[in-house]
Formats: sequence, C-alpha cells, structure tokens
Amino acid sequence: MGLWGLLTWGSLLLLSLALICFLIFCAYIKYIHMKYDHIPGPPRDSFLFGHSGTISKATKNNGLLYDQFLEWARDYGPIVRINVLYNVIILAVSPEAVKECLMSPDYQKGWFYDRVATLFGTRFLGCGLVTDRDYDHWHKQRRVMDPAFSRAYLIGLMGPFNDNAEHLMETLSNKADGKQRVKMHDLLNRMTLDVIAKVAFAMDLNSLDDKDNPFPRAITVAISGMVETRNPFIQYLPGKRAYIKDVRDSIGLLRETGKRCIERRQRAIDEGEDVPVDILTQILKGAALEEDCDPEALIDNFVTFFIAGQETTANQLAFTVMELGRNPHILEKVQAEVDDVIGSKRDLDYEDLGKLKYLSQVLKETLRLYPTAPGTSRGLHEELVINGVRIPPKTTVMFNSYIMGRMEEYFEDPLTFNPDRFHPEAPKPNFTYFPFSLGPRSCIGRVFAQMEAKVVMAKLIQRFNFTLVEGQSFKVLDLATLRPLDGVVCTVRTRTTNGK
Repeated sequence: MGLWGLLTWGSLLLLSLALICFLIFCAYIKYIHMKYDHIPGPPRDSFLFGHSGTISKATKNNGLLYDQFLEWARDYGPIVRINVLYNVIILAVSPEAVKECLMSPDYQKGWFYDRVATLFGTRFLGCGLVTDRDYDHWHKQRRVMDPAFSRAYLIGLMGPFNDNAEHLMETLSNKADGKQRVKMHDLLNRMTLDVIAKVAFAMDLNSLDDKDNPFPRAITVAISGMVETRNPFIQYLPGKRAYIKDVRDSIGLLRETGKRCIERRQRAIDEGEDVPVDILTQILKGAALEEDCDPEALIDNFVTFFIAGQETTANQLAFTVMELGRNPHILEKVQAEVDDVIGSKRDLDYEDLGKLKYLSQVLKETLRLYPTAPGTSRGLHEELVINGVRIPPKTTVMFNSYIMGRMEEYFEDPLTFNPDRFHPEAPKPNFTYFPFSLGPRSCIGRVFAQMEAKVVMAKLIQRFNFTLVEGQSFKVLDLATLRPLDGVVCTVRTRTTNGK
C-alpha cells in the first residue's frame, strides 16, 4: 500500500471517529430534549444549538437579553425551558418558585457563579461572599462579616456618606449653568467608588476629581467579561484577543490593589495599631478563624465588596435621576418632601432618612423597573414540582427581578414609573420583587446601599434641578449589572431659595 493509500485510510479513520463523536453528541442532545421537553418553552431555533440564535439576535446592538426572556415568560410562563447547546436553564417567574428556592438554604447557587469566579483563566471573584456555592462555608463568611453591617456601624457611616455626597454637590455646582452636558452616571459611579473605598478599606481614591483614575474603567471592563462569557467560544475568536487581555489586566489591577491593601492592614493589626471595624478588618478576622486560609480567598472578598459596594448603587442613582427627569410631577412631590424634612441644612442625620418616606418609595420603584443586580439562580439536587411542572434534578433554575417586575400579572401597568406602588398601605409585592435577592443569601449590603442612595439623592434633589438632554436613549445596558445605556445626560441648574 502506497503513501496515498495510507493517507486515505488515515483520513477515513479520522472522519469515521469524528462522525461517531458527532452522533454520540447528537444522541446526548436528543436525551436532553427528551428529559426536558415536557416543560413549556419556545420552539428551538435548531436541534443542536437550541435557542442560541434567538438569544444572539436579541443581544445584538446592545439589546437586553432579559427583554427576550420577558417575552418568553409572558408566552410560556410561569416555568419556561431555555435550551443552549446541551445546557438547559429553567426560568421561573412564579412567586411560589421564588419562595421555595430563595427562602430556603437547601438550594445551592447555580453553576453560573463558578463561571464568574474565574474569567478567561484569571481568578476574578473566586470564592467570595457572592460566588461561594458551599452554603456552610458561605455562612461562616457571612457571620464574620455581619458586624461591618450592624445598625450601630451603619449609623456611624452617615459622616462619610454626607462628606462624599457633598463633594459631588460641589462638583455639580461648577457645572450648574443649565448649558453644560453632564453624564450623571459617570459622576455617580466615581462618587460611590470613593465611598466604598474609604468606608470599607480606608483608601482615598479621589476618583471624582481624578479623571485619569484607573479604577472606574477597570471595574467596568472586568464585569463586562461576566456577560461576554455567555458565549462559550469567545476565547477562540481572534477579534476578541485584545478585549480578553483588557479584562485580564483590569482584574489584575483590582486584585493587586486588594493584595496591597490587605497586607497593609494586616501589618497594622500585627503591630497593635487601632484599626476600624470595617469590611477589610472583618475579612481578616474571617481568615484568622480558618486553618490554612488561602491568601487569594481574602482578595476574593476585597474585589467582591469593592465592585458590589459601588456599581449597583451608582446605577440605581442614575436610573432614579433618569426617571425623575421623565416624570416632573413625581420630582415635584419628592422635592417638596426633601424641602420639608431637611430644609437648607448641609448634612442629613440618620433620623432624617426614616422621614423621607416618598423618596424611599421612589428608590424602591426604581429598583422594580431597573434592578441593578437583576437575577440569581439555584441548582436542584432533587426533582421539584412547581405550578404543576416537574423540574428534573441537577437543573439550574433562574430567577429574575427585572422580568417579574415588568409582568402584568404582578404589577398593574408595569412599565409606568409609579412610586405609590410602595406606599406603606399598598399591597406588598410578595416574592415578585427581590432586587437584593431574598432569604438567607440576600445581599448583606442592602441597608448600606439604600442609606447611601438616600443621602445622595436627597442632596441632589435639595440643591439642583435636572433637565434630560433630548435625543439620548433611555435603554438599559447589561454589563452583568444593569446601567443606563447613554449614561443619563443632563443639564443642571442650582435650585433657588424658594425651591424653583
């Protein structure tokens, strides 16, 4: 047999093996279909790729994936099957499912959290408080962190909240001529970053003044990688190499900063210096309780709080400014409350926050339409029957506050911004509104975030009138957290003494 014959036989053998592997893969896909096809869902785009085609189209040109899921929830809910290659995700938009899975510690967080622990081969959030799927280990971390979010400690943060908010007011005063265009999201993002850096880690970033500060961009780039990893082939696309390097470098900056900050605080503790009972101190206390604690695990929580402590609050504030600008009658009502409660005084007291009831309603309604951390997921170890639908074991179930907050079944006229939904005497949106998740794994920083948001928003409303610049989009951008696509561009004027 000649060389040509050997090559031919070799090629045939490789083709045969490839065909056998493909047929086995197809058989597995068929098995997955048979296992889940009793669950309602839209027709698949293709046998192999499931709903990938529709999802890809929905997310082109900054389209929001959750809007497509909302359409499917309306058509096929409350339990919806979504196929992507050999993976199946169940979208649950049922209060019963939310209550069952989120209120119980028996359901582990879904596999998505493993995927963002590391991005493109670089450790990102690791096994921090958000991504730790081991409930017992997470519970130990949570208990250690609790003192940094106690009522007494949070009341003590009113000073830093007021000071940083006042710095923002001074920055805006220099732009308040009614002509300069101000991208509110950028300023709010920088201010909340300065807050979390100072109160959690005793760092003075001064990013509000320093436009070349690398941290705002590093956070944006790093978390964008969480969205891009939805494409399982992204690492193999030549056009994405520069982007992937950018993500890795951004993560590297955040983690190296965390490492230096932790080492500096540990030296201070070892030398007997007085240190604040802040998030960083609690991270180190948690490490002291564990044998053979991995130093990288400490950095995981630094990065987790560094990002979560500023990103979601900045986005909420920007969306609030946007909706108040679009609804002048609501703005007038909340201005009247702010004028009545805090008048012309510079700083808010803790007691003032409880009196700003309508502002609380405005902030809650903002999170109904724009939950900045919109969803979570849980993995099933055993079969679960919800709303008469049998969900097999080893399935990931997704819950999404953005989707449920926009469904007519749960909120009347859901696309209308109406803070009266959260009036103290209004019906409670039980298990349909969860911008900070629910149950034992709800966000530890939710009170911190809402105190900060209320201080900043009250000062903004007290001092300035905003006019949204015409022609901008009010669409939502998904960068793992939800933010306004065009950044909420405004012109700003100082309010006069009569409040006009």
